[in-house]
Amino acid sequence: MASDPKVRLFEEVAKHNKTKDCWLVISGKVYDVTPFMEDHPGGDEVLLSATGKDATNDFEDVGHSDSAREMMDKYYIGEIDPSTVPLKKIYIPSQQTQHNPDKTPEFVIKILQFLVPMLILGLAFAVRHYTKNE
Repeated sequence: MASDPKVRLFEEVAKHNKTKDCWLVISGKVYDVTPFMEDHPGGDEVLLSATGKDATNDFEDVGHSDSAREMMDKYYIGEIDPSTVPLKKIYIPSQQTQHNPDKTPEFVIKILQFLVPMLILGLAFAVRHYTKNE
């Protein structure tokens, strides 16, 4: 690690969110993981999805090995200014009604699920009745 860690603003770190320029915030420390993007076992998408936020929970939830934690030292570039890290965003679901992509009301599907087998059964009885009488 650097002997004199630079304190970085969250806004600055959040700008580094591309495959060729990727910084992460984990446990209050900033890491430039750009050289590790292609080598990450989970792929670069995992690292990119952790940009622009405090990725501590994402990192800890995976259960990284001790060697992975030691490897982080070579990517360390400074500390994050905790006052600039935004509060956790709370997900608020939209108030829109559910969209049915096939535009078929569910009750029509349920009726058809009942009527189609009945129609086939009726057709089978009709064919048997007419072929038996001849």
